[in-house]
Amino acid sequence: MGSEGADENTSAVGTAGASGERGARGSADPAAGAAAEAAAAAEAARPVSGESVRIDSWIWSVRLVKTRSMGATACRGGHVRVNGERVKPAYSVRVGDEVRLRHAGRERIVVVKRLIRKRVGAPVAVECYVDNSPPPPPREATAPVGIRDRGTGRPTKRDRREIERLRGLGGPGALGGQGGGPSSSPGPR
Repeated sequence: MGSEGADENTSAVGTAGASGERGARGSADPAAGAAAEAAAAAEAARPVSGESVRIDSWIWSVRLVKTRSMGATACRGGHVRVNGERVKPAYSVRVGDEVRLRHAGRERIVVVKRLIRKRVGAPVAVECYVDNSPPPPPREATAPVGIRDRGTGRPTKRDRREIERLRGLGGPGALGGQGGGPSSSPGPR
């Protein structure tokens, strides 16, 4: 029993020495060192064999949503589909599943490559799925509407109506008639 403890201590020292040597080589090639660290982080976040990972936890872990509760809310709202089926937050995800997530006005389509249960850095998270999402719309296509120059003051009524028309909000005059409010209807005087 005493010899088993000695073996464990020896192996720990040997591992530390090997990683020290690897670190010295890693300084010559920083990309290899970063990749090794990313792989180690992914392994540490991996579930224990036989343990499943909830879909709300997985989409949070791979940084598709900002918080786990947002992931659960998206599942409850029907914004998460796994292999075409709407799922509850406790659904167990498996490697090879296609996950579709509607979030922030965009649909993300990813295929699960690796299961992780803890949130990891973005470079490691990208290695856990294959992204088949359509590219986001270019920023020029979504031009900001109604941005005023700084220092121009409060918009006039005419400016406000022009801004609302550009934004598509409409308003009392959006139907083409003048006024349109309840006070403009003829009635007894």
